[in-house]
Amino acid sequence: MAKCLKWLKEHLPTQRRLIQLYSFLLYNAHIKGFITGEIYTGNAKFLCVPGFNCYSCPGAIGACPLGALQNALASSGSRTPTYILGILMLFGITLGRTICGWLCPAGLFQELLYRIPTPKLKKNRITRVLRFLKYAILAFFVIYLPLTSIESGIPVPAFCKYICPVGTGEGAIGLLAHPENADNFSMLGLLFTNKMILFILILTACVFIFRAFCRFLCPLGAIYGLFSKVAIIGVKVDAPSCVNCGKCIRTCKMDVMRVGDYECIHCGECIAECPTGAIRLKAGRITLCQNEKKAEPTKPRLCTAAWILAILVLAGCLWFFNRPETTIVEPTAPIESTIPQGHEVGMQAPDFTVPIFGGEEFTLSHHRGKTVIVNFWATWCGPCVKELPYFDTLSRTYPEDIVVIAIHSELVTDNVEAFLANYDYSLPFALDEAGEAAKSLGVSAMLPHTVVISPSGIITYNAAGSLTYEDLTALIEVSAQ
Repeated sequence: MAKCLKWLKEHLPTQRRLIQLYSFLLYNAHIKGFITGEIYTGNAKFLCVPGFNCYSCPGAIGACPLGALQNALASSGSRTPTYILGILMLFGITLGRTICGWLCPAGLFQELLYRIPTPKLKKNRITRVLRFLKYAILAFFVIYLPLTSIESGIPVPAFCKYICPVGTGEGAIGLLAHPENADNFSMLGLLFTNKMILFILILTACVFIFRAFCRFLCPLGAIYGLFSKVAIIGVKVDAPSCVNCGKCIRTCKMDVMRVGDYECIHCGECIAECPTGAIRLKAGRITLCQNEKKAEPTKPRLCTAAWILAILVLAGCLWFFNRPETTIVEPTAPIESTIPQGHEVGMQAPDFTVPIFGGEEFTLSHHRGKTVIVNFWATWCGPCVKELPYFDTLSRTYPEDIVVIAIHSELVTDNVEAFLANYDYSLPFALDEAGEAAKSLGVSAMLPHTVVISPSGIITYNAAGSLTYEDLTALIEVSAQ
């Protein structure tokens, strides 16, 4: 029994590990997304979480700050993306790279992978050079490529598209693992194959190299590192007590040159190594953690009440984002049609109304007798923007026979009207503010998504994926039969 208690005490998770796990659960509180295979699209998605967490993860309740930055830059035009820049500054000034060490799910999984028993590659001159790679990735993939994509009219969040292992793991695999999204496998191509290979390589590297992604590739850590000197919360050194023994630098697994520099993730592991107790984790003047042997009797601690409050907050979020949806029972009314209502091919399309940019409204039932093509798109979706001209040409070519409506996703990250002002489209554009139109038609989390409705109101096509002009004309012919 004594041996069991000793083993349990030695293997209990540290306070930092518990906070990392707590952050992961809080960021991904939409548990039912893994059950339904759909991402959360509520109002909380407008907010950015501090750490690296994919927007498209079925459990994510907030946006990734790095993805939001790329989308904002790619669709900014002459406007400054003040919201996301302000959020990053707020996180940087208050927490800095403490986010990397305590609040990032990607950091947690890297550390768990590193615990797999294998030979380890220690830091050396090569790793110290490779640490600058993440700044090059930040400059090229996060800033340069999204900004240059403005001229083409097709937003390119380049890091998310070509590199991000978190997006591959949480977003792509998280969604594709669900049977409801099995049809999306047909959309995969060479780009996904390349990202999967890179994903596997990064995971493998993390087994042998401590936080390989954080140290060499993560542009979000590079951004937070720029605030290392001004961040309020972080590891601080009491200069008068420091004897410059260098033990903290030697024992640190990151490529730090000094405690608290731009490579430091403020994990606090160096605190116990300091022989004079000169290193402390502080929030301003408040000491959050220090060497137990050198601690003053009145040292502040994270009290039990704080943990109870944190657990209550997590429990409240889990309930809120997974609560069952209430169904309003309408009074019984005469059935106007024997055709079943729903969103599958062959079923009667449910009616919906969406506001059109310019002040009017679009109601599906008002266009009975014509083929209706509903395109769900978003400014930040490159394939969506690329195929918009096909829908516009279709609208111009068959104005008497078909109706085309382009509905923007309810997850608006920029000014849609300002975006459309750069083009000369004739088809009507609408905004699905509450997501009701998308939900009624069973639109998936993947964009673009197109629905074709026959003149009699029957759904003849309902699927995600890009379409060519030839595809659209073929779908019209099928719908007219």
